[in-house]
Amino acid sequence: MKRTSLALAFGVLIAFNTHLPSQEKKAGSIVVDKDAKTVTVPVKMAPRVVLKEKKEPYPLEVIATWPHPKGKKSHETIVNFDESIKPSDVAKALESLGIRPGTPVMGEGEPKGPAVKIYFLVPDSTGLEKKVTIDKALIDPKNGKTFPAKVEWRFTGSILKQLDPNKADKTYAADDSGTLIAIFPVTNETVFQTSLQIENEKFMKLEVNTKVMPKEGTAIKLVFDAK
Repeated sequence: MKRTSLALAFGVLIAFNTHLPSQEKKAGSIVVDKDAKTVTVPVKMAPRVVLKEKKEPYPLEVIATWPHPKGKKSHETIVNFDESIKPSDVAKALESLGIRPGTPVMGEGEPKGPAVKIYFLVPDSTGLEKKVTIDKALIDPKNGKTFPAKVEWRFTGSILKQLDPNKADKTYAADDSGTLIAIFPVTNETVFQTSLQIENEKFMKLEVNTKVMPKEGTAIKLVFDAK
């Protein structure tokens, strides 16, 4: 009887720890689902004030970065992802689904690349996950309006950057900045940018929509849908 119970328990344990055939884990627990054409990254709600000299939060200009101080734009982000995850890891995971990056922009010009749907999976009061699209997570505090849903999120990829002037080697620059998603083309050291151009930045001062997003430190998921 005891042997039967142990065998059943062991079988259940294996079932819970086995990924579906279409799923595979990448570096830092990134999950790639090739059937669903999604890449899922574990993240946490970021603190909105991280710089000692600044008591009020900076307006949001990016969505996901490494935590402070390694994340160069960690003072203006919604979520942080672990430093064990490189932005290039996410880029490679997207490429494994058959899409290719375009061209990032800093300043003038329009970022180019295939459109990717991005959303959060947020635990509700029952512990189940609910989907919050990225536009709903952003709000203009002055008028209470959420971010325009028609704005595209584009897989631009990052520029390459020579970090050491004495060495010819170039680095995937997002792996230096720690920036994964930018709202405006204020940096080209990122993997995703929107269809917005730099002039939009002066008119859109954004904040986290606390009506749909959880408190600081909450573990949630960031999903990229390449369908």
